[in-house]
Amino acid sequence: MSALTDSQRFKQVQRVFQRTLAANVAVAGAKLLVGVLSGSLAMIADGFHSAMDASSNLIGMLAASVAAQPPDAEHPYGHRRFETLATLAIGGLLLVAAWEILTTAIERLLHGGTVEVTALSFAVMLGTLSVNIGVVLYESSQARRLRSDVLRADVAHTRVDIFVSLSVILSLIFTSLGIAWADTAVALLIVALIARAAFAILRQTSQVLADRAALDPEAIQRVVAEVPGVESVSRVRSRGPADAVHADVEVRVQPATTAERAFAIAGEIEARLKESLQGVTEVQVQVQPHYTTPPDRTTMVRAVADALGLAIHEVSEIVTGRGIALEMHVEVSPLLTLAAAHEQVSAFEARVRAAMPEICDVITHIEPASRQADVVLHSGYAALLREQTLHIARSAHPEAQWSDASVRAVAGGYAVMLRCALSGELSVQEAHAIAEQVEMRIRSEIPLVQRVTIHTEPA
Repeated sequence: MSALTDSQRFKQVQRVFQRTLAANVAVAGAKLLVGVLSGSLAMIADGFHSAMDASSNLIGMLAASVAAQPPDAEHPYGHRRFETLATLAIGGLLLVAAWEILTTAIERLLHGGTVEVTALSFAVMLGTLSVNIGVVLYESSQARRLRSDVLRADVAHTRVDIFVSLSVILSLIFTSLGIAWADTAVALLIVALIARAAFAILRQTSQVLADRAALDPEAIQRVVAEVPGVESVSRVRSRGPADAVHADVEVRVQPATTAERAFAIAGEIEARLKESLQGVTEVQVQVQPHYTTPPDRTTMVRAVADALGLAIHEVSEIVTGRGIALEMHVEVSPLLTLAAAHEQVSAFEARVRAAMPEICDVITHIEPASRQADVVLHSGYAALLREQTLHIARSAHPEAQWSDASVRAVAGGYAVMLRCALSGELSVQEAHAIAEQVEMRIRSEIPLVQRVTIHTEPA
C-alpha cells in the first residue's frame, strides 16, 4: 500500500465503489419490488436504505475522482477534503432515509395497513442478506488496505443493512404469526439503527473538518526527540483524515546551529515521522534557538533588528536614574526620506521595548546604510588618506603602535580602519579613550572621513 500514489489509490477506491454499486442496486430493487407487492413497511424501509447505499456509492465514486486530482492554483493543498465532504454527504443521506422511514411508520400507525407475507419475501431477504454480508466483508478489507475514510463511512452504511435485513426477517416471522404491529415496530427499530450510523459518521467527519488532533502528541514527541540536534520539542500538532495527516512540529536547537544544519534537522524529522507514523503525508517543522541561559540584551536587540531588516552597531547600556537605557546606531536605506526612516526606526524601538520591558528608554541614532559591500581602496588618494590618518594617530599618541590602515568607500565619503597596539597593562576604559580621541581628531581634520574604526590590542 505504501507504494501506491494518491492517483492510484483513488482509482482503486473508485473500482471498489463501482462493484458495490452494482450489488446495492440489485439488492435495493429486489427489496422495494417485493415490499410494494406485499405491503411490508419494514421491507420497503429496508429497500430505501439499500437505495441510499447505492447513492452513497455514487457520491464516493465522484469524491474519489475529484480527490485524485493534484494540487492546483485554487487548491494548493490538494483535493483530499472532497473525500471528507463525501463522507459527510453519506451521513446526511442516512438521516434523510431515516426521516422518510419514520414518517411512513407514523402514517401506518395512524391509518393502519395490511402486510402480505410470502415465501418470496423470505427468499428475497435471505438473498439480499447474504449479498450485504459479502459487500461488507469486501469493502471493509479494501477500506483498511486503502486507508480511505469515505470507504469506511460506506462500510458503516452497508453494515447497518445486515442488522436491518435481520430485523425485517424477524418482522416477517411475527407478521406471519398474526402480530400485525411487529412490522411497524421493526421499521422504527430500523430508523434508530440508521440514525445511529448517520450520527457516528457525521461525528467522525466533523472532527476532521474541525481539525481535531489526528495523532497522539506523545507519539510524535517520542519520534522527534530522538532526532540528533533536537534539544527539546516545544509544540506538536496534527490534523486531517487518517490517510492524509498533516503534522506541525516546533523544536529547539542550539543557538549556534547554522541554517544548513537546521534544514537538515527539519528534513530528518519529516522523514522519521513519515516512516514511523502511518498516514503522515506532510510535516511542517519550525526551528527555534534553545538558550540554556537568557540571551543578553545586545543579542535580543540584534534579533529584533534582523526581523525588520535593519542593521545596528555600537549597542551600549546606559545606567540612568530611571533604570537602564539602550543606545545604538541604526542603519537604514540612504534613499529613505527622514520621515520614512523615523517611522521605521520608531517601529523598531517599540518592538525592543516590548521584548525587554525592563528597559526604561531606547535611544537610536539613524545612519545611512551602505548599499554596496565596502571595498578596500588602493588608489593614490586612498594611499594619501592612509598616510594622513596614521600621521594624526602617531602624533596624538606616539607611545602606541599604529599600523594596517585601510580605506573603504562609504555613503558620503570614506571609512578608515587601523590597528593600535597598546601596553597590556592599560585598562579597557583607558584604551577606549585613546581610540575615541584619535577618531575625533581624524574626523575633525579630514572631513571626507565618515567613519573611523580602531582595533585596539596589547603590544
